[in-house]
Amino acid sequence: MAALGKMLIILGIVAAAIGLVLVLSQKIPYIGRLPGDIYVKKDSFTFYFPLTTCIIVSILLTLIFWIFRR
Repeated sequence: MAALGKMLIILGIVAAAIGLVLVLSQKIPYIGRLPGDIYVKKDSFTFYFPLTTCIIVSILLTLIFWIFRR
């Protein structure tokens, strides 16, 4: 049961960190507006997919988890 408690605490901290990043993401320049992000705007249709931003976030999270795993 102790392992489950520790896991829930870690998940709570991660969820809080993600929430903080989402709140502060408006103040971080270039997030979501990088070259490679797909943005299509037509008359009544808008499609946006932040491909490059997703790749960079994935690389950063991979490095962070790799560091914590050691």
